[in-house]
Formats: sequence, structure tokens, C-alpha cells
Amino acid sequence: MLFTQMLDDQVPHQQAFETDPWNVTEVRNYNDLLWALNWIISEGLQWSTAANDIGFLAAPIVTILDYPMQTPAAYAAFLEPEVNRVMQNILNEWGSFLTSPQSAQILNAQEGWFSPPGLKALEDTLNAPLKTQYKFQDFFQTPDPNGTCYGFRSWDNFFTRQLRPGVRPLASPDDDNAIANPCESAPYNFATKVPLRSKFWIKKQEYSIQDILGNDELAPIFANGTLYQACLSALSYHRWHSPISGTVVKAFVKEGTYFSEPLQEPSSTNTSFVYDIQPRKLNNLNSQGYLAALNTRGIIFIEADNPAIGLMAFVAVGNYEMSTIDITVREGQHIEKGQETGMFHFGGSAFVVLFQEGVEIDGFPSLENNVDNIAVLSQLAVVKS
Repeated sequence: MLFTQMLDDQVPHQQAFETDPWNVTEVRNYNDLLWALNWIISEGLQWSTAANDIGFLAAPIVTILDYPMQTPAAYAAFLEPEVNRVMQNILNEWGSFLTSPQSAQILNAQEGWFSPPGLKALEDTLNAPLKTQYKFQDFFQTPDPNGTCYGFRSWDNFFTRQLRPGVRPLASPDDDNAIANPCESAPYNFATKVPLRSKFWIKKQEYSIQDILGNDELAPIFANGTLYQACLSALSYHRWHSPISGTVVKAFVKEGTYFSEPLQEPSSTNTSFVYDIQPRKLNNLNSQGYLAALNTRGIIFIEADNPAIGLMAFVAVGNYEMSTIDITVREGQHIEKGQETGMFHFGGSAFVVLFQEGVEIDGFPSLENNVDNIAVLSQLAVVKS
């Protein structure tokens, strides 16, 4: 009932909603949705200049659900545990395909990710932070620099590619007050005095530490603390690195929702609906705070070597179908600043770092500069000791 309502009843029957953001006829019934999902999970993540331009690169399921996700019926459906369990099964099946040799065909140099426009987009993204002039094969480790698709065996093998040593130098390796950027990312938000519990589903998009940290027993330590959130591009590097040196206290994956979004209030130009549906980009600025509390996420608590920091938390947030979290450190392990701690598989996402109340931090990136990509391992902020 809810899927029928979201697809056919609650998305307006107007010309503007006849096609999805890829200009494909909008899915209007449940059977067509199942057919489309069945096609997607056996086809991979196709390169598309149009999809890249509108922000839906590597997110074909979100493209189909872009309008329906904004309806009250979808808001109810995608909070249902059973719906999320089924969606997880579908995405796991898709993940099996994306790790198979068959998925490597979408990397081809004719129309795929290594086509001239695809390769240019990848290189523009990696060179943007430091205005370098690297070629793809000089920046990333490739199985075969001269081979077809650079030797990558599957989509996931390409997506989780590693950096070559030295291309992203670690900021102030000997200064424990300097915090390294854990992911190649664009700033989304910075907040102080973040409450332990708040209504994160409302229009203001407040943060709720208790919910972001999965109701873990350590969450109260961060009440009224400092939070920074940033988003990763599908074109970027998707491994995570520790922002500080310290000991891993806890590390776990918190399963969550996959396609839930908060309802938006009607705009001044669309007052005929009790909700406001409009085309958006994947990294919807109205949803990132909400997603940090509900989506599947990897949570790592680190006790810093620097006593001025103490316990901090890193949260890897899976966005929509791009929610496969892989933590590569274990509890009790001592890690150095800049050391790899995990990765996203299959798509771009977001991350959050949390610091306790009383930890004074300066220098987080300005949100007003519209920076698209800040280099991983570069200086993110500085702690006042």
C-alpha cells in the first residue's frame, strides 16, 4: 500500500514529474519498480556525464526513487525494519555482482569510467584540492598501469583503489594537536554544543549524538560536544584514515535505514501539497544531518594519545544504496595518525567526527567557500593544548 501511494498517488501527475532526473520515464507502480531493481543489480554502476552533472553518479536506485522518497508514504515505508531488511538483501546481491569480474566491463575506455570524459572527471576531482596535475595512474595504485581498465578486476576493486605513497602528504605528522582530514571530502557542516538527544528529523536538521552513535554507552561522553560533517564524491578516494594517533576503544557497524529522508515543508511556490517534492542532487543538504543518525554507519571510538583530545569518535555514514561499511581496525589496537581505518564499498557517502565538550578546536574548513574536495590527510583543524 505504501509503495503504491509513494509511486502513483503522492508524486504529482504533472509534466515536470513525468521523467526522473535522468530523463527516463518515472516509475509509477510497484511491479515496474521491482523490474528496475532487478535490472540494476545485474548491470553495475554505469558512467554517465549527465548523471555526474546532476549529482546522481553511481546512484541509480536513488535516481528512480528521487521523487517518491520525498513523500509521506515513503517516509513511513523506509523506516520499517522489514523493508530495510529486504533492501539490504537486494543491495547485498548487487554487491556480489560489483565484486565479480563481470562488473569490470563498466570501466571500459569507450563509454565507461575510463572513457575520455570519465577519466577527465576522475582526474579533475583528484587534482582539485591541491591544484596538482596528476594522471590517474600516477596518483592511484593500479594492478596494471598499461593494461585494459588499468588491470582492475571488478568495479569494487576499482572503487576501493589505494593512493600511491606521497601523493597526499600527512599534515604535521609529529604534532598531536593537528587533526588530519580522515576522508577526501567536501565540508557539509560544523556544530558546537551539540546536545546528547534532539529531534533530528525536523526541518532545522539538528544533530542527536545519542542517535548518531547508535545509542552506545559511550555516547553521553560527547554531550554538548563539537561535530564536523563532510561528504564524499563518487569520483573520489573512499578509504578512511585516522585523524589522530590513539587506541581504538570500540569499532562496530550499526545497521540502519537505506532510503529514508525527512519530509520537507511546502515552499512558497508549492503550497498545494503538504510536502514539497522537487528534483535534488544526491548529497541533499536538507538530509545529511538526518542520514547521519539513521543510515547504516561504521562507528570508531579512539582514545587519543593527546590528553587535550581524550576520547573522540569517527562515524562513516553510508548514503542510500552506497552503504557497505568495512572497518579494518580492531578494538584495543593502537593506530597512528593517517593510518587506514576502513573504507566504503560501491559508492560515495559521508563522515562525522565528534569531540567532547571542553576540547577547544580551531581551523575547521569554512562552509562559505564552497570547497568541493579537501585532500585526505591534510590538516582539518588544530586542538588548543
